[in-house]
Amino acid sequence: MIAKGTLIPIGGHEDKGIEKSEIYTLEFVKDGILSRVVKESGGENAKIVVIPTASSIPDEVIDNYLKAFKKLKCNDLHIVDIRKREASENPEYIELIKTADCIMFSGGDQSKITSKIGGTLIHKILKERYQYDDIVIAGTSAGAMCMSEEMIKGGSSSVSLFKGAVGMGKGMGFIPNLIIDSHFIQRGRFGRLAEAVAKFPKLIGVGLSEDTGIVIKNCNEFEVIGSGMIILFDPNKLVHNNFEILEEGTPMTLTNLTTHVLANGDKFNIEKRAVKVLPMDATFC
Repeated sequence: MIAKGTLIPIGGHEDKGIEKSEIYTLEFVKDGILSRVVKESGGENAKIVVIPTASSIPDEVIDNYLKAFKKLKCNDLHIVDIRKREASENPEYIELIKTADCIMFSGGDQSKITSKIGGTLIHKILKERYQYDDIVIAGTSAGAMCMSEEMIKGGSSSVSLFKGAVGMGKGMGFIPNLIIDSHFIQRGRFGRLAEAVAKFPKLIGVGLSEDTGIVIKNCNEFEVIGSGMIILFDPNKLVHNNFEILEEGTPMTLTNLTTHVLANGDKFNIEKRAVKVLPMDATFC
């Protein structure tokens, strides 16, 4: 499948230049992930729509993103505040989705996105525009995880790799051949993603660290961006996978699970399952 649009899933806690915590006070927003989102969307004059549906504190999320994008000199900013499913049929919201250069899904609970937007007219328009228009669909944390066809709904990291510990469901279906997890290193979600790819061994697992994302072009190749790393689980060459025969709650066995650790500037071809890393002597300004 070839898509004209661009997907930018982000692992959460992308620098917005406004956090009070000491580690987020360095004002990297102008050189960071949100800056790349704006660039891919057409620059400062891009029409950006924020959708805070996943969040339990949508008003605070809206305020944070408006401030962050204004720091990047963007002023054509809009909010599609869908808190109930019927709001997905709001004509004003539909018009914004039809005309936006960039859609930004916030973090929170990815199931809220699929239950309140999935299968609605807005969802249909988003899928069509991603296929045929130069639109950017970005999302952080839950907003990233919902992009895949098969979506991780939840599951405790402490009991992962016991069959049934990870909940799966249908996502928004923008990218069919990946399973995306977020806050991956910080929350120790290695077992969670490993079980997900054991259940769907034809798909590639992408674990996004915080303040780290990928820019997916043509539904086929992506580039790593941000300050952290991503972990790829490729189950294509699994030698032993006993997921299908195990009872619920039983420890799993996976052997020959190909794993890649990639950082800023590294690329991955999804169809060829091929990694292209930066040269050892590459530097960033």
